[in-house]
Amino acid sequence: MEVLRRSSVFAAEVMEVFDRSPTDKELVSQAKALCRDYINSRLIRAGVSWSKPEYNAPVPGGKLAEVSTILLRLGDELEYIRPNVYRNIARQLNISLHSETVVTDAFLAVAAQIFTAGITWGKVVSLYAVAAGLSVDCVRHAQPAMVHTIVDCLGEFVRKTLVTWLKRRGGWADITKCVVNTDPSLRSHWLVSAVCSFGHFLKAIFFVLLPER
Repeated sequence: MEVLRRSSVFAAEVMEVFDRSPTDKELVSQAKALCRDYINSRLIRAGVSWSKPEYNAPVPGGKLAEVSTILLRLGDELEYIRPNVYRNIARQLNISLHSETVVTDAFLAVAAQIFTAGITWGKVVSLYAVAAGLSVDCVRHAQPAMVHTIVDCLGEFVRKTLVTWLKRRGGWADITKCVVNTDPSLRSHWLVSAVCSFGHFLKAIFFVLLPER
């Protein structure tokens, strides 16, 4: 069974980049570390047990841990607004979880649709919520190795689509501004926008993923 490994060397490398301008590769590594932590949190919340304790290893401490905490906090708000949107994603998309190609194609199609009209932190949070929801589905359907695939897939999407945007904002730490001196009603507004965008295109993605007849 594939393990979501995170070595101490990798942890140190991930933390170092917060003290300087991160490279594309470093931003992707951070994105994947954040994704693992987000997924682990949602698996625990869903009551899905893993066979090895390594699965529940937290992200490294320091600034990345702070980013992860805020990402999870915003994800909580997003999922609270529409509790059913980010659950049972595989069923909503009507896809099989036994094919890596099907899962990755579905995830990338959803990711592309989320950012069709531009990039915001609300949409980034939505992307992570999708990855976590789909991962919970995979584990529940006895496909735990697919979680690693989803993490890699998110990392590749970040590399191709989000890296330039992240670099302009100084990296992942910019998300902390979403909860500093921010009116909760305003934050809820952009989270609602992210949910609405996802809800509207779920059906569209379903038809895109249908096999040709």
